[in-house]
Amino acid sequence: MARDRAHDERHAVSRIGWLRAAVLGANDGIVSTAALIVGVAAAQATRGPIVLAASAGLVAGAMSMAAGEYVSVASQADSESADLARERLELETQPEAELEEMTAIYVARGLTPDLARQVAVQLNAGDALAAHARDELGISEHLTARPVQAALTSATTFAVGAVMPLLVAILAPLPVILPVVTVATLIFLAVLGALGAWAGGAPPLKPMLRVTFWGALALAATALIGKLFGAVV
Repeated sequence: MARDRAHDERHAVSRIGWLRAAVLGANDGIVSTAALIVGVAAAQATRGPIVLAASAGLVAGAMSMAAGEYVSVASQADSESADLARERLELETQPEAELEEMTAIYVARGLTPDLARQVAVQLNAGDALAAHARDELGISEHLTARPVQAALTSATTFAVGAVMPLLVAILAPLPVILPVVTVATLIFLAVLGALGAWAGGAPPLKPMLRVTFWGALALAATALIGKLFGAVV
């Protein structure tokens, strides 16, 4: 008779805080840097201006991603802190009203009124603020805003993503730099889509097609701009 194994569940939601920033940063790094390279190359530039534009885009993009993510997630964290402070005050000054509110939440989720009341009473007897944060405000440990983590993740993954088309631009022969960078970028994006899906526990095909499509669109647009201007940068 086979022995029972411990029930071990690992949910992707525990990684959502850094996973979103990582995928966004890497995708933006690949697409924006490759688009710069393709746009400048389409204008018949030599390798020097191409590499310079891509390098400047890498540094500026990484800093912009870090600042943008920090400001955005910090604003979310401020809102969460304000909501928690308000909830803490209400628990202290209006405990019965908060208990009724929790009971109504559990009734709406399918519990009978008596059972919902029992659950609300028992949860409020423990960490009431955590229970209200989770069930009333939708704030949980896995979804709590972490500005520094998001900023560092975005900046790092942007730089890693940007380095890949930059290296291709440095190594590829100048006459074929545009098609080589284009093909390599689409491959990078498809791999990124698959990795993001794997880390999030999702099927890979749709994420791969999604990031590849939008990447191809960005490259086509910048190549068209470079061709239209047709001037050496």
